[in-house]
Amino acid sequence: QVQLVESGGGLVQAGGSLRLSCAASGRTFGGYAMGWFRQTPGKVRQFVAAILWSGGNTFYADSVKGRFTISRDNAKNTVYLQMNSLKPEDTAVYYCAADTLPALLKGLGNYWGQGTQVTVSS
Repeated sequence: QVQLVESGGGLVQAGGSLRLSCAASGRTFGGYAMGWFRQTPGKVRQFVAAILWSGGNTFYADSVKGRFTISRDNAKNTVYLQMNSLKPEDTAVYYCAADTLPALLKGLGNYWGQGTQVTVSS
């Protein structure tokens, strides 16, 4: 019902910035949120950030707070993740997801994108 497509990943030096985009094909609705997760080989998917479609409230993992900013453009059905002061440990495949906020905070999502690779070099 909802298709999510991430873009904007790439290679960046430590301390640099990158902006990820997640375009949703379906219409969002009240009570739902969008989130960003990341995963490296052999590790579980890690919550990064989330935002409510309606109110724009944001939530961040402690590891990225102050460096990453999640935002959304409801008219475009698009969510962004601005990543600043990138560190090598931020290297991962980044996925966007859609679900209720409680679900996203639990690491769950009704819809997932295919992911976009972010590589931060030292």
